[in-house]
Amino acid sequence: MKLDPTIIRALSLDPATTTVSAHGSSGFNATAKISTTLKNGPRKNYFMKTLAAGKDAETMFRGEHASLNAIHDAVPSLGPASLATGISDDGKIAFLVTDFLDMSSPFSSSKPPSAGDDVREDDDVGSSGMSLAAKLGKLHITPAPVPEGYTEPVFGFPETTCCGDTAQPNRYMRSWAEFYSRNRLLAILEKCERNHGKDGEFRGLVETVVEKVVPRLIGDDRLNYGKGVTPVVVHGDLWSGNKGRGRIGGKGAVEDVVFDPSAVYGHSEYELGIMNMFGGFGKSFFDEYHKICPKTPPVEEYQDRVKLYEL
Repeated sequence: MKLDPTIIRALSLDPATTTVSAHGSSGFNATAKISTTLKNGPRKNYFMKTLAAGKDAETMFRGEHASLNAIHDAVPSLGPASLATGISDDGKIAFLVTDFLDMSSPFSSSKPPSAGDDVREDDDVGSSGMSLAAKLGKLHITPAPVPEGYTEPVFGFPETTCCGDTAQPNRYMRSWAEFYSRNRLLAILEKCERNHGKDGEFRGLVETVVEKVVPRLIGDDRLNYGKGVTPVVVHGDLWSGNKGRGRIGGKGAVEDVVFDPSAVYGHSEYELGIMNMFGGFGKSFFDEYHKICPKTPPVEEYQDRVKLYEL
């Protein structure tokens, strides 16, 4: 494989000491490992995704770039930083380059090491000491950054993001109920109608949810007994396939990490819809998580809200 000059410039690499090879797999894009020798001697690895250039590819990678960095900025040990995204010199390839996640450690599995395991001497060097539940809880109690032009956090995101190959608009809104209705439920309905034609019954069902269920469960006068919720960074596509254990940048401790996000500044419980729908997170996980990030009042409607967020 040959590394495009645009990527070499973006990362300030020396072509003479840099190699690129296929690495990992993805359902949407080609993936590769970039290895280079830094000026002070050590080798450094990067992870790269590529797609045939086009509006969809650029949108997907810009959204993932911003998503990864939003999560990394809030909780650095939770996931890799994104370092560059753009289009190749010849205009044919869109790319995304991130910190390399070294998942090759003997304990880079879904389960952390237990007592008696043969842990490598440097496995705990630089460890955050936090479980995935603790990291996610911390992410969800950290207020989202204030967007340019605003004086306080609002719901939305600076880029369009993609959940799978579905683009999600993230226009900023002060109301979470309005954001979820317009930028999620109605946006998906409109895409379905563009792709498959209109269905009056289906539109009626979605509009009923927007007009009756959303205000009843997550309306501005309902969440937190009318006090509202603070926007936080939400991964947006967190299921068992988008989490693991590895070394960020291939150094330091083996950590619980997440990747492939589709982030938004939203209600923390929005995260739990996909997590609940696809499974992979047990009772002990949520018990630990909720000690850090409690259920939003009214607590008795928590399960109903999570079901709503599965839509």
